[in-house]
Amino acid sequence: MTAADLFDDDPPDTRAAIMRATYEALREHGYAGLTVQRIADEFPKSKSLLYHHYDGKDDLLRDLLGYVLDHHRETVPAGDEESAPETRLRDLIDYVLTADPDPERAAFRAAMVELRGQAAHDREYRDHFTESDRFFQDRIAAVVGAGVDSGAFRDVDPDRVAAHVQTTFEGALVRSATADSAAAIDAVRADLHRYVDGCLLAEGAHE
Repeated sequence: MTAADLFDDDPPDTRAAIMRATYEALREHGYAGLTVQRIADEFPKSKSLLYHHYDGKDDLLRDLLGYVLDHHRETVPAGDEESAPETRLRDLIDYVLTADPDPERAAFRAAMVELRGQAAHDREYRDHFTESDRFFQDRIAAVVGAGVDSGAFRDVDPDRVAAHVQTTFEGALVRSATADSAAAIDAVRADLHRYVDGCLLAEGAHE
């Protein structure tokens, strides 16, 4: 995900401007190096506005996470009922595991992994990532369920498939951000497509 994905060139309101400044500072400095001052350095208005709306950097970051999740709710491909479930599921896989070596996207992924790490001891971060995981899992389960109902997919449990796919997503993103494994995203994306072919598609069914 890049700034161009999330933000207009001219943020329409103060919150959007603050979220963009927080995004840019987080991408540049990571969680450990982030300060309110570094967010203020990216913010075109007064630093006092940040303290007027937020208590500190974690308050800003939790709001950014909510902003990103709202963006996902609007943009994660679900397809319409006219689209084949296989197509919808493959589009979702490609959306999450984007084949994109763009340094900005990689830096933001790494920052998201750092923030997920905060959930180990911070209830508010944990609540956010629980909600985010549930959103993606529910979206996957709905598509798989549609495939089962239509006969395109085998008689699988949509919730179990969704849990597997979502866990695979997160494992790939963590690995790509924390190890020298440049091909991790590409490899896992290809494996998930093979999983669709070998474990989900009903015999004789293919888009």
